[in-house]
Amino acid sequence: MPDQSHRRLTRRSFLKAACAGTALAAAAGQTKVLSGLVAEAGAAAAPWQSKFSACDMCFNRCGLIARVENGVVTKLDPNPKFLKSRGMLCAKGNAGIAQLYDPNRLKYPLKRVGARGEGKWQRIGWDEALDLAASKMKEIGEKHTRCGMWFTAGSDLQSQFVTRFAEVYGSFNVTSHESLCLLSNNRAFLDTFGEVPFADVLNSKYILMAGANRFEALVTPDSIDLMTAMREKGAKLVVLDPRYTKTAALADEWYPIRPGTDMAFMLALSHVIITENLYDAAWVAEKTSGLEELAAHVARYNPEWAEAECGVPAADIRRIARELAAAAPEAMVYPGRRSSDYENSTQIRRSFAIVNALLANWDRPGGLLGAREVGLKKPGYDAPWYDDNPPERADAGRAPMMFEEDGSYVLMREAVLSGEPYPVKGWFVFKTNPMQTAPDQGKTRRMIDTLDFMVVVDITMSDTAYLADLILPAPSYLERCDPATALQGSSACACVVQRDPVVPALFESRPVFDILKGLAGRLDLAEFFDFDIETYRAQQLAGLTGAKEALEQDGVYYNPSKVYGIYEGRIYKTLSQRIELFNKRYDQMGLDPLPVYSPPKKGPDKALRLVVGRSAIHTQSSTQDNALLNELEPTNALWLNPADAAGLNVADGEAVEVASSAGKGRLPARVTPDVPPGLVYMATGFGSISPTLTHIHGNGCSIASLLADGYDAISGNAALHETFVTVTRSAS
Repeated sequence: MPDQSHRRLTRRSFLKAACAGTALAAAAGQTKVLSGLVAEAGAAAAPWQSKFSACDMCFNRCGLIARVENGVVTKLDPNPKFLKSRGMLCAKGNAGIAQLYDPNRLKYPLKRVGARGEGKWQRIGWDEALDLAASKMKEIGEKHTRCGMWFTAGSDLQSQFVTRFAEVYGSFNVTSHESLCLLSNNRAFLDTFGEVPFADVLNSKYILMAGANRFEALVTPDSIDLMTAMREKGAKLVVLDPRYTKTAALADEWYPIRPGTDMAFMLALSHVIITENLYDAAWVAEKTSGLEELAAHVARYNPEWAEAECGVPAADIRRIARELAAAAPEAMVYPGRRSSDYENSTQIRRSFAIVNALLANWDRPGGLLGAREVGLKKPGYDAPWYDDNPPERADAGRAPMMFEEDGSYVLMREAVLSGEPYPVKGWFVFKTNPMQTAPDQGKTRRMIDTLDFMVVVDITMSDTAYLADLILPAPSYLERCDPATALQGSSACACVVQRDPVVPALFESRPVFDILKGLAGRLDLAEFFDFDIETYRAQQLAGLTGAKEALEQDGVYYNPSKVYGIYEGRIYKTLSQRIELFNKRYDQMGLDPLPVYSPPKKGPDKALRLVVGRSAIHTQSSTQDNALLNELEPTNALWLNPADAAGLNVADGEAVEVASSAGKGRLPARVTPDVPPGLVYMATGFGSISPTLTHIHGNGCSIASLLADGYDAISGNAALHETFVTVTRSAS
């Protein structure tokens, strides 16, 4: 393990180092000075200013107020009027300053001049960069149809413009980061309730949380509301998770459930609730369809059977079912993201949704809520039609219920590698890093090598950017003007936020909207980007009385709307127009209309299952090189149970080699009872191949290099828990 002591950096020393580094760079004539970091000599101290923004260090978009002194952002404070984050700002949010003033951030367009991955770049101007990108897109479109270009965007307020550009350019091939994260969960709840719910954690009396780790993998307001509900309102939290997480440590009860057996537990809950008549019969009869089929289906899934599968005592399963039903409708199975990421994840999560339906908690306090009315408009456009395009996306037909707007990264990669059903030879990537977030890093690299052209728009030289043909520098969220966006915060709020620049953009960075507008002009598509962000926002806010003023005065606009009972008089967006216990569309498509349990796959002899999780310090793979956050979590280690460690003769802190069917890596072992025998865990986002990421380059191991590339059979979501690894002591 490399010595990290020389990399430690405090907040005060960070700003001091940034100023010093800027002065040196300016003296060397290499870069434009980080504007405003050093006040002009003799300049009078100007009073500091407060400017509203919305954080972009993760997907939560928490409201904040930036303190700006002499053109420098010196502090980020939470916006006390922002209800979704309960007036708070986490460590990641506070570290937004380090992203803004990161001396290693991308500064100007770069064109690859060496072999891919060799790290040889030529600085070019923006006109040359946009001319190059436009010419390559035109060339690929003419040779392979417009669907020969693939567009991928991360979670960002400007990602909608990437989708817009792809559509008017003529490509169906758009994927989002979500296909590596949450789409099987969304699929399951959408196909049960007709929409993806929000959990009213604050008002719940009993929360069963399977896999989700809300005290580390932060979601606002759920993470905050969960603590409030437990400590101030006496809510009970029961956690099912193979790992002893911080959420498990604070729960009333924790069960180290066997990986991949969540469905067995949930089917047993349904068995008890139905056979003991613990559900609200009138509500279920009025709101749901398929109870009779469900009752017959779960008759064989009793708690004794479930105990043999998942390891949770039958008596506890039966008691938990009764306690949930007694607390209902102010009770829930929390619809968490990482409950189980397996090849049957949609069906696993369908079993969660079904238990919630039996608790009669939909659209009621303490249960699962539908999206509230916000009123934000989406300016429309009519995309052109291209007669020579293929009929479908390149990944079409590979997962029967894939989300068209999100696609499947894993399946798209297969299509690109195979060239079937048609060649995809170009890739536009914005603010996402598949080389670190997608399973099987080696396969992603091989796929990239088949491309004729790849352009990446990002703030830093990520591992994905490091392999691109053209890199375009993006500003941080504190330097941008962004469109308005609607946010849902369970019972906390339905609101609108927007961003204006807190400080001017540094170096030669440009927002992706400006980049796409420049490309549109070069590809005869200017009419589809003939507006600026301010005009676009005005169209979005049209009809929302007082929204513009509220955003200026408070940094957030709330549309007062009904919280509970919003489905009164409405039908559900399912085939039966009710909450579907028995899914009619699945039945018509030849899919299991009810979740059918199958035991998780067993790995090779002496192999250990690798599971994925999240930290409160980092977001996916985007923050590990952040100077302030890296100080808190500087590297990763392999969590290994003491029994497994003893069998391998591995001591705590000793370096180990980890290998899977996808690849291998080296990192220190953390011997701990917080994982059960047969299971290992490691944090995401380390072991970077990009030398520019100085804190994490060669530091630790990239989990993406180990994860196998399985996917959920229904949604195409990546199956991140289907990987088995072997562990050995490192030879050196």
